[in-house]
Amino acid sequence: MKALILAGGFGTRLRPISCSRPKTLFPIVNKPLLEGIFERLSENNIMEAIMAVNSLTEFYIRKQKIRKHGLKVRYSIDPPKTPLGTAGPIKNAEKLIGKTDSFLVLNGDIFADIKYKEIIKTHKEKKALATIALHEVKDPSRYGCVEITEDKRIKKFIEKPKKGSAPTNLINAGIYVLDPKVLQYIEKSKSVSMEREIFPKLVEEKKMFGHCMQGLWIDIGKPTEYLEANKILLKAHYNNKKYDNKNLKIKNYVAIDTGVKIGEKTVIGPYAVIGKQVAIGKNVQIIESVILSDAEIQDGSKINGSIIGEGVFIGKNVKIGNGCIIGDCAKIRDNVSLPEGAAVCPGKEISENILKSNIVC
Repeated sequence: MKALILAGGFGTRLRPISCSRPKTLFPIVNKPLLEGIFERLSENNIMEAIMAVNSLTEFYIRKQKIRKHGLKVRYSIDPPKTPLGTAGPIKNAEKLIGKTDSFLVLNGDIFADIKYKEIIKTHKEKKALATIALHEVKDPSRYGCVEITEDKRIKKFIEKPKKGSAPTNLINAGIYVLDPKVLQYIEKSKSVSMEREIFPKLVEEKKMFGHCMQGLWIDIGKPTEYLEANKILLKAHYNNKKYDNKNLKIKNYVAIDTGVKIGEKTVIGPYAVIGKQVAIGKNVQIIESVILSDAEIQDGSKINGSIIGEGVFIGKNVKIGNGCIIGDCAKIRDNVSLPEGAAVCPGKEISENILKSNIVC
């Protein structure tokens, strides 16, 4: 079986970090999200992955050279001037998908700890044209919910119901198994919505089923969700015994990559991720934040609840408030304070305090 990974989005809600990498390459506890997807596909005996991407995303993926875990990886490139929606990229990859076997479709910006074998088994048992993974959430109003019958047949999709009015807490998890016949439902070279145009037809024809997945599921589309994904995985898989050092303080839970240098009396954590070759000075505090590789943070600086891009320079006694995003290679000079929710574009130099929570370019 092949897997088609939809990764053509532009990550607008994660700017300015997403200005220099697609969402699918965001590191989750120092591993690119896409590498984790490849790893799970390989563990479930999927042999080939087709990346449905724009040309810029293809460039970034090839440049990063992430581990493929034995998968054959091919690319289906979206046309540059014609948005294809959520179904169009699937149709665009028709030649690579083939006409004989069912195939997986995955959203490339979703972290999902799912056993693909199980949804494939459900698809075959139900002899479905389409089977979608369903995940239970506390509040489905943001996503829309899915009603199913006792035999797991999809009964209805309800788009973003008002809080408290949803008949079910099951949502579309962004993972499907499709029969190649579904491609006949999608118009070529047009923007087509899988959720609003194709799925309702399959529901009406009673050819669509749901598979209730267990385990972790996180959409990393927002900065808070991206930080939360890292936090959950840190808590589940990381302890700090290997970081014990009398000259610094490590609070649960922390992941520190290779080549990191940390000065005396620095406090790391709780819930901090430090990428490769990061240099951290003395008396620094890093709390509930993700620091990408090759960043430098000088003495006395404090970072709380923020995302710091690759190659960022942060001077002495800098204060970075909750929810800040600092783009790659930006420079924050000594004694600067950034308020909650501020964002700095890649390569920008900041030498004075920022007073408002906006994007500085």
